[in-house]
Amino acid sequence: MVAFPLLLISFAIYNMIAFLWTGTSWTAPMFSVHMPSGAEWAISAGDLLVAFTLFLLFFEVLKAARNTARSIFDHVLSTLIFIGALVEFLLVREAGTSTFAILLIIALVDVLGGWSVAVRTARRDFSIDPQAQ
Repeated sequence: MVAFPLLLISFAIYNMIAFLWTGTSWTAPMFSVHMPSGAEWAISAGDLLVAFTLFLLFFEVLKAARNTARSIFDHVLSTLIFIGALVEFLLVREAGTSTFAILLIIALVDVLGGWSVAVRTARRDFSIDPQAQ
């Protein structure tokens, strides 16, 4: 099975909506939920995409805890996605939104967390037991 960075799904969804439906507002309420407190919770497309991306981040963190040869390749792919998204954020007008910036921060957390977990598990796997001598 090939390593696949799940956050690529969120960036693909963002780009499909941003480029196919030009003029889409990520902050305009799509629907609202009446809360027991009496408040109206307005939910936008950006809110839904960020919530979905956080859900995917949870699974990326679980994947990072694996210790296989495939996990290093997965970390490299996640890093490449972050770099590509950063370039897109800086250079593409449609990506210059708060929603995309939050997706970019989530991708950074994925990269930093993935590499941190990989280094930590590698250190644990290669520790030398002083009693074994």
